[in-house]
Amino acid sequence: MTIRVLIVDDQALLRAGFRMILDEEDDLEVVGEAENGERAIDAVARLEPDVVLMDIRMPGLDGLAATRRLVGNGDGVGDRAVEPPRVIILTTFDLDEYVYEALRSGASGFLLKDSPPDQLVAAIRVVAGGDALIAPSVTRRLIAEFAARPSRPAPPTAAIADLTPRELEVLRLIARGKSNAEIADELVVSGTTVKSHVARILMKLGVRDRVQAVVLAYESGLAQPGA
Repeated sequence: MTIRVLIVDDQALLRAGFRMILDEEDDLEVVGEAENGERAIDAVARLEPDVVLMDIRMPGLDGLAATRRLVGNGDGVGDRAVEPPRVIILTTFDLDEYVYEALRSGASGFLLKDSPPDQLVAAIRVVAGGDALIAPSVTRRLIAEFAARPSRPAPPTAAIADLTPRELEVLRLIARGKSNAEIADELVVSGTTVKSHVARILMKLGVRDRVQAVVLAYESGLAQPGA
């Protein structure tokens, strides 16, 4: 299956560079480009990409606002009846102050613009397959965001209360940035078992991927910075 990609960045040279990288892959097709959030929303409605590479800082509607409209509630995407695209946020800095808001906005991944080409290609395939890309540095940034906030324990949401003890354990490990393979090693179970647990967790929480599960785990108080 060919993965349709939309590139959104206000710098034409960067868009051209990303396109050159992706054009080398048989299973990836760049269906369009946009230089800001407004154009991105129009392009998504017309082209229906599977994955959007979204810059954060752009004139006019920025990447965060555009992502919220594309993924959060679908506002501004016309009569598009299909699933919203997966969004990979692009940035120049791994400690960008907008990491947390980018993840909360509904992005499925977060990638540095100077990442090696193979990482960019792999990230697109991962999020197109329905998973999320949380690099360890991003997970640490997310945890640091909560650690810097005043301590305000929140009661678990009804959805979290519905998780089994094993599912809660898996969710805590996801919130620590563990991969499925690492979780399997720690719990001494198979990778297939972990994958099944993760799928049930996402379904019960009503979230699309691991990124949103991590955010919910911290916001509900289930996961604690430094725990």
